[in-house]
Amino acid sequence: MKNESYWTDRRTIRRYSDRPVSDALLKDMLQKAAHAPTTGNMQLYSVIISRTAEEKHALAAAHFNQPQVEGCSAVLTFCADLNRMTRWCQVRKADPGFDNLQSLIAAILDTSLIAQQFNTIAEQNGLGVCMLGTTTYNAPQIAKALGLPSLVVPVITLTVGYPAESPEDCGRLPVEAFIHNGRYNDYTPESIDKLYSEKEAREDSKRFVEENDKETLAQVFADVRYPRSNNEHFSTTFIEYLNSIGIKI
Repeated sequence: MKNESYWTDRRTIRRYSDRPVSDALLKDMLQKAAHAPTTGNMQLYSVIISRTAEEKHALAAAHFNQPQVEGCSAVLTFCADLNRMTRWCQVRKADPGFDNLQSLIAAILDTSLIAQQFNTIAEQNGLGVCMLGTTTYNAPQIAKALGLPSLVVPVITLTVGYPAESPEDCGRLPVEAFIHNGRYNDYTPESIDKLYSEKEAREDSKRFVEENDKETLAQVFADVRYPRSNNEHFSTTFIEYLNSIGIKI
């Protein structure tokens, strides 16, 4: 384990050196990550490792050509996998019922947990990691590139490699923003002002507002980065994709 400062000093790494991450190290880290919590000990996930330039290039467009996809040592696509459990049940004379929303949620939880566990283990081994939030946006294209069968859904992508940068801290909301004691306490305009004041006062936040010709940082997020039209479009695409691979939503 690293020292206590690891938890507040960790950074997302998008630029990597040419030093390769060995297959043995990747396998060891995934083996350890598999001890993360899992629903009913079913381990409803699979991990596709893309190492070659061709494999990474095939994924790049689906991740909007973010440079870390082709610049890293390995791209790991963590998939919610309901296929393996279904196949096991079929082979063992059991009636599988894993083609539904509840099973998908369980699989997404399992997938998220092993991905985060891997992220931490990788960083403790001196590696840099970047989580790509674009995986479910273009799930059909990613599934095609990776040859995913029905009942297997790409959920989280991590790029991994030895760091070639030391980025600044991007900041986090204070713990008071998300801790609720006993019951949920809704936010007032006054509490929003207090909780977001530090984030909004950052120089990079002010720059984002200016560059995007907006009045507030919230407008940058709601109008530019994650606009309603995109959210609704990718929601429709994802639901259609899930239905097409046999998951009833």
